[in-house]
Amino acid sequence: MSQKNRIGSVIMSLTIFVFSACNSVNNSVNDEPLVKINESFLTKGKVYQAVPNSLSKEDSAIFAQDYINRWIRSELLLSKAELNLTPDEKDVEQMLEEYRRSLLIHQYQQKLLEQKYSPLITGSEIKKYYTDMVDNFKLAEPIIKGVFVIVPQSAPNINNLKDLYRSDEAEDIVKLEAYCFQNAKKYEVFLDHWLTFDEINKHLPEGINQTERFIRNNKYHHTTDSVNQYFLSIKEYKLGSEVAPLEFVESKIKAILLNKKRLEFIKQLEVDLYDEALKNKNITFF
Repeated sequence: MSQKNRIGSVIMSLTIFVFSACNSVNNSVNDEPLVKINESFLTKGKVYQAVPNSLSKEDSAIFAQDYINRWIRSELLLSKAELNLTPDEKDVEQMLEEYRRSLLIHQYQQKLLEQKYSPLITGSEIKKYYTDMVDNFKLAEPIIKGVFVIVPQSAPNINNLKDLYRSDEAEDIVKLEAYCFQNAKKYEVFLDHWLTFDEINKHLPEGINQTERFIRNNKYHHTTDSVNQYFLSIKEYKLGSEVAPLEFVESKIKAILLNKKRLEFIKQLEVDLYDEALKNKNITFF
């Protein structure tokens, strides 16, 4: 039997096992080997536990095959490492201990952040950071506010839609959303927030080139293909290299400020722990 056929047989066996398994599967079945490399075994139970329960039969087989292949490659590399590294190179106890220490410290810091520290970022803090760092918030690409609708060619009252998507009247916007809810394949009424032009452009049957020139010279765009009609209304725009509006970068600034405050909290925690240890004479200098 070829190597490919052997792997296929293993996958078939495992797939049958996964879909016949239940909580009552006994340990002897779980311990049955699927693959052996030198003295290492990959068992049915180990692969079964790795396969997510939400996958279909076909996807489970693909996942299991990938898992087995990755295990094989990992074991082969490990075997070569064991053979070719010197005893000193294979001594990873210190690295493991350093990793353990770092991991425990990180987990403790995260636990404290969750339990004792929920920093609030005010609107004035966000605005001040934006003003102070405004040169860092130049746009890399155009952004727009407006309306974008995709409807099938068979959609009713297309002429009515042609009027509604251009209108600035609040009543017409309500009518537009009601129409789109019933008939549109996709619609975005983004009058109160910015989108990059590329987020719209990628849905058009033929992407628009020279986007900045197009945006400057076109408030409305209507195009079709054999299946759909596409309507774009640009109400506001900012071009690449312009300063991004505060509302467009607000979430980014908030994340920056949150991270900054968390780092400050952790730094202060280290100082407090040090001072407390000195006070309680838990630190001895020789």
